Amino acid sequence: MKITLITGATKGLGKEFAKLYLKEGCDLLLVSSSKERLAQTKEELNKEYPDRFIDFYEADLSDTSTYKGLVEYTKEKDYFVNNLLNCAGFGDRCDLKDMDPELQVKLNNVNVNALFYFTQAFSKIMLEKNEGHIINVSSIAGFVPGPFMCTYHASKAYVLNLGEALMREFKGTNVKILTLCPGPFESNFVAVAHNDYTFKKIKPKTAKEVAEYGYKMSKKGKWLKVVGFGNKLTVFLPRFFSRKFVSNISAGQIKSLK
Repeated sequence: MKITLITGATKGLGKEFAKLYLKEGCDLLLVSSSKERLAQTKEELNKEYPDRFIDFYEADLSDTSTYKGLVEYTKEKDYFVNNLLNCAGFGDRCDLKDMDPELQVKLNNVNVNALFYFTQAFSKIMLEKNEGHIINVSSIAGFVPGPFMCTYHASKAYVLNLGEALMREFKGTNVKILTLCPGPFESNFVAVAHNDYTFKKIKPKTAKEVAEYGYKMSKKGKWLKVVGFGNKLTVFLPRFFSRKFVSNISAGQIKSLK
């Protein structure tokens, strides 16, 4: 049975993607850390799309021991994950000296390790069947260093570089990978990351707008897309300046330097 697997599926971008794939006629496997929210999301989506099959799997992706269980679950259910959307992620605005190292490890587990694990596991099957689409959510943060938010920016740079490499590895196959790079968009990111300063400086898009753009670009087989003209300028202009200068500008976008 073909199924679309979405991590971070109960809110924000993941939930908006879920609606788009249901509208397309896909069956879903929703992944999140809360069984209660998963059940609520399934019920809500099934009201709008009663003829579609929706399953869910509870997994705390900050814990690497949960990854294998999800992959095994898809095998037990005889699911072929032909669409994989790695939407789960979070940030943390904090000076390095004040960081909780355990929280940063969890951030990297969610943003980097889970995304890698599922990309590797499910793309292997996609390549065997010569069919599949992957959307990995990076960020414009992946293009620049992020003082005072260094681990988040570094994690998104990993996603960006991984996607560029796999685009070449998948060349000549029917397996497509899109690295989606939005700027700020409306979600619970601000509350978790304590990054309201950036959002006051840049008007965020809606999660729906980002999902619709990503969905459209994935269907076209695109491999890297930055969401929004202003964000495209943001990632293009640093090419003309030193890395030190870019780092200083980035710092001023993340917190007040007064």
